[in-house]
This record gives sequence, structure tokens and C-alpha cells, in this order.
Amino acid sequence: MDIFAHRGASGAAPENTLQAFTLGFAHGATGVEFDTYEVEDKIVVIHDRHLNRTTNGTGRVENATLSYLRSLNVGGGEPVPFLEEALNTVPEGKYCNIEIKAVRCVESWASIFEQACETSAMAAENVIVSSFNHPVLRKLTRLRPDLKIGLLTASYELDIPTFVKALNPWSVNVALDVVSQPLVDAIHRLGCRVFVYTVDMPEDILLMNNWGVDGIFTNYPKRATTLLAAC
Repeated sequence: MDIFAHRGASGAAPENTLQAFTLGFAHGATGVEFDTYEVEDKIVVIHDRHLNRTTNGTGRVENATLSYLRSLNVGGGEPVPFLEEALNTVPEGKYCNIEIKAVRCVESWASIFEQACETSAMAAENVIVSSFNHPVLRKLTRLRPDLKIGLLTASYELDIPTFVKALNPWSVNVALDVVSQPLVDAIHRLGCRVFVYTVDMPEDILLMNNWGVDGIFTNYPKRATTLLAAC
């Protein structure tokens, strides 16, 4: 089972920081997950719509200038990271799940993403792009059919085959609160991987492994890797 460090090893370091991403891999993670907004001509890494919780700034991310975002402290003196900086923390052969929170334009997002991969030497085939914004994912798949798409959901879907086949994603990323063994089996029958978020408690980590999910997102990758190594 793959272990993705959720916003990095965010149980041990400030979330969505370069420190947290690096620590996640040091703790044995298969990949790292982080959240992004498109601001001006960059993709920045941050989770919340508002800056108050995770930085020393105020206001909405989408209303901020890049210069203001880069002046803020997200933990340990780090500024809000750019996408290419986050990708630079990913070791060769490891994975990265980029969650899209907001974009200005799918075409410009794709262009910035491509430049960031080139700058960081990140292999695009090791990137999963996920979002709750399914219309954005649909546009992105038409523009970049080579990308691995992660269909995010936190709902009890009425018709799983229709829901999944609408985008034919590489993975379906499901909230822990709604996942079940029948759901995992149904998604697998459709040829997709199942990743579950956010899985921190030992009993949940072991349950997901028993259910045959392909990966979990966790704030504590060291805990997960230690538990699974003992199985």
C-alpha cells in the first residue's frame, strides 16, 4: 500500500512546507500530497482559501499578490512555496499528488505545471493531479490526456460506475468517512486505484490495508510505514 505524506509529514512539521515534504520522504513515504492555487503566473502551495491559519498573513490567497505571499512565514521562516520548489523535494521515482484548489485558466495552469516539471526535473508520469473541481479535471484531461487524474470525493455516490466513468481517472481519492469495502471493490472493478484520505489512526491504517486500498494519505507517514512493515 502506498503512503502519501498529507501536506507533507504535517503531523511533525508545518503543513505544505518544504520541510514537511522532505520529512515525509525521510519517514518512508511513497509520495507527497499538497494543495495549490494559481496566482499571477505561478502555482503556489497552500491549503486554505484564507491565509490566517497557516501563515502570519491575512486575506484570501486568490486576492494576494505573489510578492505578498512570498513575504509570509508558513513555518520555520519559509515563504509560501512555489510548485517547482515543492517538486524539487520529491526524490527520483517517488510520487507527488497535486491537489488543485483554484485555477485562473486551465490552459495557463497546464503551462505553468509543465515549466515547473522542467525546472525541477520532476517526471510528469509520477504526478497525480486531483481536485474536487471535476469540471477543471475534465478540461485538464482533454488538454493533457497523459496526466494521471485523481478524482476526489467525500460523498456517498448513488451511481459509482457513472461517477467514475465520467472522467476515467487513474485513481479515485475517497474520504475515510465514506469509504467501505464494497466501494473499494466497485472502483477496482472499474480499473481504477483507490486512495483514501486522511488516515492517521493505527486501526484505520490497518483496516485500509486489509480492504486492499492502493494507498492512503496520512499526516504521519512514519507511523504508517512502521505499522505496515510489521504486517
